[in-house]
Amino acid sequence: MLIQILTHTPFYVWAILALLVYRGVVAMRDREMAVGKLFIIPVIMLALSLQDIVAKFGTAFLPLSAWASGAAMMLLLVWKFSSAGVSAGAAPGSVRVHGSWVPLAMMLAIFCTKYATAVTLVVQPQASHHALFSTVVCFMFGVFNGYFLGGLARKLTSWKGSLAPARASSYPTTAA
Repeated sequence: MLIQILTHTPFYVWAILALLVYRGVVAMRDREMAVGKLFIIPVIMLALSLQDIVAKFGTAFLPLSAWASGAAMMLLLVWKFSSAGVSAGAAPGSVRVHGSWVPLAMMLAIFCTKYATAVTLVVQPQASHHALFSTVVCFMFGVFNGYFLGGLARKLTSWKGSLAPARASSYPTTAA
């Protein structure tokens, strides 16, 4: 059965996996980027997650509230307790992002969850109507989205904090 599942998986799914692995490997090394680029992965993951939830489970209250609670919980945890992993960049409007393996792990977890959910729904289409299944899957998607959104919030907060001393030192001081 596993061979059938793998051979019947469309090619574009493997292309998406390759792209996610590439992006995850890039995230493992330090790099400087424009602040606006920090939004790319969180926004893409958010859009893909919500599209997947609506396509698989509809717009019912339970799946969306499970997603929202998972996202809110993880966003707050990551924003409050994670290290920022950023510093001000050399150019104005840029940020130096420190490398980490965690984005790769999270993107692979999202891919595996989406893949397992898709396979489950192909094998047992009625599973999309089971409250426990939809709640767990949507909560997990929310947790993944919350991780990326919380990381974005943490990076932006840290970046703005690192700009404050630079701005303060650029103002002339007067001797009293």
